[in-house]
Amino acid sequence: MEWIRKNGKGILLCLGIAVVCFFLGKWFPIIGGPVFAIIMGMVITLFLKDKGGLQEGITFTSKKILQWAVILLGFGLNLSVIASTGKQSLPIIIATIAVSLIIAYVLCKVMKVPGTISCLVGVGSSICGGSAVAATASVIDADDEEVAQAISVIFFFNVLAAIIFPYLGTVLGFQGSESFGIFAGTAVNDTSSVTAAASTWDSMFHLGSATLDKAVTVKLTRTLAIIPITLVLAFYRMRQEKKANVEGKKVEWKKVFPVFILYFILASVITTVATNVFHVSNEVFTPLKELSKFFIIMAMAAIGLNTDIVKLVKKGGKPIFMGLCCWVGITVVSIVMQHALGIW
Repeated sequence: MEWIRKNGKGILLCLGIAVVCFFLGKWFPIIGGPVFAIIMGMVITLFLKDKGGLQEGITFTSKKILQWAVILLGFGLNLSVIASTGKQSLPIIIATIAVSLIIAYVLCKVMKVPGTISCLVGVGSSICGGSAVAATASVIDADDEEVAQAISVIFFFNVLAAIIFPYLGTVLGFQGSESFGIFAGTAVNDTSSVTAAASTWDSMFHLGSATLDKAVTVKLTRTLAIIPITLVLAFYRMRQEKKANVEGKKVEWKKVFPVFILYFILASVITTVATNVFHVSNEVFTPLKELSKFFIIMAMAAIGLNTDIVKLVKKGGKPIFMGLCCWVGITVVSIVMQHALGIW
């Protein structure tokens, strides 16, 4: 009862925002529920003079529920399907992730962008937008304003990609569903925008859902990169904390190591075994995938409630430029790699 008293009001506020934004995301998929939730949270917090009775629940939602969302995301991954159909795009995925992380690292040093923001923008741009930011933020202990900054940057270029890429594909001479499906799956970072771009291409050339199916499979393959990225960041953070530990206190690996990533892997293994060995329908896992999306929206509402929108706008210039450079770099590398591999 004490836990409910401390956390209940804040969780209910985040839940209420999430319900509204979940449906807004369905009606406007190019924007998506998480972005609506961050914006609504930032607007509401302008009118909340005292969040004393709400803060515990808001913090719980932005930290713990965010991790649960990543765990549930694993139930949407059938590893065997990804292995069989995603291997064609694997070299492109590795190249785009590498270039985005390199660009973010270089600009972090050159432009003096805070390391946490640089990491979130680089990882979010290269892997899978909001989900990657959610996983990474928990590992590197990013604060809510940094998460909101990264999500805002990624959202901006998501929308541009969903609008521009289908027309860019026609200019470049992409043929059929395969080349554009790989392009959308590797160069667009968030699932909602990947879906929007691929669906537009299908509509333009009357391809049914062929491009969408290809793009989503490639996107799911990219999602698996969350695992090595978060593990590397966890070990890096552990080393940094040991170096900074002048008092010689023992650094507890449980506080640094992303245990929730192990549950994410377990969830994907359960899905793979259930569908391949026991022939369970993929539809069984649909409610869990939807719950994952809802939890992300709920967590983004909490992050919005903890974010000063005025400060966010004032500090936004450098992260936006970094996001632009990552976005352009990923786009160019995806196109060049497709051409080099003979896909286009």
